[in-house]
Amino acid sequence: MNHFKLLIDSLFYPKKLAAYRLLPIGKTLQYVFILVSAITIFSFIQFLMGVSDPSTNIQGLTEYIEDIIWLLYPFAFILLFLTSTVVIFVRISIYAFVGIVILKILNRRGEYRHMWRTASLAITWSTLLSILFSMLQLSSTVSTMIGILITIILLVVASAKYPKIPKK
Repeated sequence: MNHFKLLIDSLFYPKKLAAYRLLPIGKTLQYVFILVSAITIFSFIQFLMGVSDPSTNIQGLTEYIEDIIWLLYPFAFILLFLTSTVVIFVRISIYAFVGIVILKILNRRGEYRHMWRTASLAITWSTLLSILFSMLQLSSTVSTMIGILITIILLVVASAKYPKIPKK
């Protein structure tokens, strides 16, 4: 299964997210790192535009930045990548826990590892919308709340397709 198909399915076919709970963890991690890379590249472009645009008139600071610019960009990219990775993985883990609660409420069968895979695909909309909202300069609180709401709705739709717990 290629990553483009995962992207399309996670965007337009939320019911398929339940089927992808059986996807190998390596393929899921590759997909997550593609999302992390997209966020990192977008954040780095914003960083470049912010550094190239002189926002202050402090002469010494701008001269210092010009002297170490060759060192600043690689470290900024690495730092952005690491922080984005940690934030995305923590968000997926929290959503997976919420998904387990949803599974219990809906009386469905599933494990944390299955819900983690489903949550990693369910965050696609919130990730892409966070990039869009950042370009539109929408409030971070509003964009975060919209992202949480969309992801939880996708988890509920996907959880409804998990197998039911058999009655004893």
